[in-house]
Amino acid sequence: MEKKKVLVVDDQYGIRVLLYEVFGKEGYDTFQAANGKQALEIVVDESPDMVILDMKIPGMDGLEILKEIKKINKEIKVIMMTAYGELDMIKEATDLGAITHFTKPFDIDELRMAVNKQLAS
Repeated sequence: MEKKKVLVVDDQYGIRVLLYEVFGKEGYDTFQAANGKQALEIVVDESPDMVILDMKIPGMDGLEILKEIKKINKEIKVIMMTAYGELDMIKEATDLGAITHFTKPFDIDELRMAVNKQLAS
């Protein structure tokens, strides 16, 4: 069976590397992107099953990236990562098709379980 693919999109290097390692250990093919342009290139080239997407990314923000991902392939599951207090943006992200969101700093195990649950279904 083909490995599921997870793309982590965050401009913070530390978070990208942490999630890259966590989901790599879970057995996923894991990719990372620091900005929207990189993220969308990976979405086109690799068609990930899951994108973990930070809301606040310089240049193209999370909502714009989410819109573009869904245009490319609406089957891709997206989990948003948000800073505290971005509730209006969370609602918009959900309306645009994000499954759920995690507020930073998030519990890595909760995020891992959410991804596993989504990709198992």
